Amino acid sequence: MSLAPPYIAPARFDDPAQALAQVRAIYDGGIAHLRGALQSFVNGEAPAGRVRACYPMVRIQTDTVARADSRLSYGFVAGPGSYETTLTRPDLFSNYYLEQFRLLLTNHQVRLEIGTSAQPIPVHFSFAENDHIEGTLNAERRLLMRDRFDLPDLNAMDDGIANGTFEAAPGEAQPLALFTAPRVDYSLHRLRHYTGTAPEHFQNFVLFTNYQFYIDEFVRLGHETMARAPAPAAPDDLSAGAPDYTAFVEPGNVITRRAGLAPLPGDELGSAPPRLPQMPAYHLVRADGSGITMVNIGVGPANAKTITDHIAVLRPHAWIMLGHCAGLRNTQQLGDYVLAHGYVREDHVLDEELPLWVPIPALAEVQVALEAAVEEVTQLKGYELKRIMRTGTVASTDNRNWELLPSRHAASTPERRFSQSRAIALDMESATIAANGFRFRVPYGTLLCVSDKPLHGEIKLPGMANHFYRERVDQHLRIGIRAIELLRESGVDRLHSRKLRGFAEVAFQ
Repeated sequence: MSLAPPYIAPARFDDPAQALAQVRAIYDGGIAHLRGALQSFVNGEAPAGRVRACYPMVRIQTDTVARADSRLSYGFVAGPGSYETTLTRPDLFSNYYLEQFRLLLTNHQVRLEIGTSAQPIPVHFSFAENDHIEGTLNAERRLLMRDRFDLPDLNAMDDGIANGTFEAAPGEAQPLALFTAPRVDYSLHRLRHYTGTAPEHFQNFVLFTNYQFYIDEFVRLGHETMARAPAPAAPDDLSAGAPDYTAFVEPGNVITRRAGLAPLPGDELGSAPPRLPQMPAYHLVRADGSGITMVNIGVGPANAKTITDHIAVLRPHAWIMLGHCAGLRNTQQLGDYVLAHGYVREDHVLDEELPLWVPIPALAEVQVALEAAVEEVTQLKGYELKRIMRTGTVASTDNRNWELLPSRHAASTPERRFSQSRAIALDMESATIAANGFRFRVPYGTLLCVSDKPLHGEIKLPGMANHFYRERVDQHLRIGIRAIELLRESGVDRLHSRKLRGFAEVAFQ
């Protein structure tokens, strides 16, 4: 016997707000059902059968290939047929869902169908933010829990849609979104684990770095901004102190509100963790979600893939890598900037999902914003700007000690491959972040700073390295922040590119 809330059959809507309200009703009812049953189970009661609640779903059916505007990069289905996806966390994704619903209604002039899907909600994904139950259950009760509740099913949350390998079974609807609801929920839980902050705090623009120095400077800017009351920003103010930032959030969901703004309910629940998580995240928050999140991904392509796999479900408007790199050209100086317009992928972590023959193109809007930000912050122009910034190919490797590989009589060496590819810089993360941006249709960019030149005998030395980092990090971070401000000011509609779309693309951004 299955103990489930009432099934809600698909109903048709031509108003996005009403469609979202139906999604909320189905989801909230299912979550309340699971939490109530789980609480009874924790209290020692045994359900009479399997407890189940299913995600809400949205479906669109069209019989024409016509759509409103061929210049759009999302918001339409590829052709005639039935398309659907499961939905989760309407509290978190309300604005996102409203926009996707609005675009589908506008572009296809057909009504949306909202109802209960057949996809169960795993009980783990029904927990509230501060729920913890494992410690109160003995081993026998934990085993019984598997018999009474649905657990996460990896078969329902793979990345076949994003990878372009998904094929619908006969009679099955085509996907509307890159991620199913269980895949989204899985990543939301992983984000809490890896970054130490709740998904609610993540902003639509993300900076990644591979050095703690950048985080230290971002924290300083964040607290400095929160300490002063909002005031109209001067036209040349390049700091993080623009008036629209309302809060700064650190690991443990520690929230600092802007001076003059009252704390909100729940702020008091934040607590600094005893140790930092693996990839701590910090959030400079705007009320509309278009602030800046910065994540220290540490060293290596595995971390870069892991965190972008999960942040991608939040559908950010862009992510940018800021970090240090090895300069590969003798003409480069320590402290020079590298703006990536191509990538050599020797990181290997995405070889299965995104074959090496797939090119990772530069995105004009991000490139222009980064170059303009370098120009504004450094106050250099034209030929003088070229003296400190070079545009070219960045190579990423999974071997931190590639310089030590034997080269005598080798048919191919890293140095030879990098030269043949015209690479001008080397790191371990940038190609992964760009490739996963391409894979997940998230606009991406890379601006690195040369910190050593191993091919030319200039390696990092104690003292010298610390002095270099302190001197350059502030400027580099200000450039990244300014680039995001320029992208925001130019409008996100221009940012999302048709370059990232496949032949039969999903409708959701």
